[in-house]
Amino acid sequence: VDCLARSGIEARDLDMLVSCCIGKAHADLSCVYEPPMSVAIQRAISADSALCFDVGNACAGMVTGLAIVNDFIRRGAIRRGLVVAGEFISHVGRTATRHVTGYSSPQLPSLTLGDAGAAVLLERADNSGGGIRACELVSFAEHSDLCIAKPAEPDDEPGWAMHTDALKLHQVAIDAAAPTIARALEAAGVDADSVDCVIPHQTTEHAIRIGTRRVLRSLGAPDWGGDIAYNLECGNTASTTHFLALHRWLREGRIAAGSRVLLLSFASGVVVGAVLFDVDDELARLFARGN
Repeated sequence: VDCLARSGIEARDLDMLVSCCIGKAHADLSCVYEPPMSVAIQRAISADSALCFDVGNACAGMVTGLAIVNDFIRRGAIRRGLVVAGEFISHVGRTATRHVTGYSSPQLPSLTLGDAGAAVLLERADNSGGGIRACELVSFAEHSDLCIAKPAEPDDEPGWAMHTDALKLHQVAIDAAAPTIARALEAAGVDADSVDCVIPHQTTEHAIRIGTRRVLRSLGAPDWGGDIAYNLECGNTASTTHFLALHRWLREGRIAAGSRVLLLSFASGVVVGAVLFDVDDELARLFARGN
C-alpha cells in the first residue's frame, strides 16, 4: 500500500502481482499454501484485475519476480506489475545462537538474517531515460547442498535451521557470478566499467568487497571505480535484501539520475541473478522528495 501511495498508482490499475517470500509463516511457523500469498495480497489491497503469481527462489526471489514482470511488460502483455515480499526469518538466527561454536559452524551465516518487507512497482517506460537494460538468472543445481534449510532440533524453538558451507559457497558465488554478469552486460551492449553501483547480496563486508572486486576484475574492469552498496545494518533479509539497500541509497542521494546500477543476487539452490538498469529522472525525483 505504501509503495502504491508513493508511486501515485491505484491498486485497481495493477496488471500483475508477484509474491516472492521464502516462506509463508504464521505465528506458529506452520506453512500455509491456500490461498496463495499473492491472492491474499491481491484481496487485501483490492487489486482485482491483477494476475497473481507466487515465486519461491530463495534469496533471489524478488529479483526473479522483477525479471518475470519485466518480461511481461517487454512483450506487451501488461503495462505495470507489483513485486512484493515479506520475510520472517529471524527465528533461524535465534536457533543458530544455540549451536554456533566458532567460525566454522555451519549455522554461523544464520546470525546475519533479519526480517523485512519490500515492494517494487514496475511499469512500461514512456521515455528512454532509464529502465531495465538486462536480466539474467542462472541455476547451478550441482551446488544445492551448500546451503540447506531443515526443521530445527526438538530442543529449539519451532522453526527452521540453516546449514551452510560458507567458504565453498563464497567461491561458487564468485565463479558463477562472472559469466552471469557477462551475459547481462552483453545483452545490454555495455561493459563493466560503465556500471556506477553494484548492489550485492548483503552477507559480510569482507565477502562483499572481495567478491565484487574479484568478479569485476575477471570481467575486464581491474580499475573499476564505482560504488558497492552496503546495508549491513539490516542484515541478510533474504529476497528483500537488494531492494532495502537500493531504497536506502536512493533516499540518501548516493544513487543519482543517470546512474547505472547492477543488482547482483546470490541464493541457495544455487541461483545467481544479474539485473542491470539505469536510474531515470522520475525515480530520482521521487526519492528527492523524501520518499
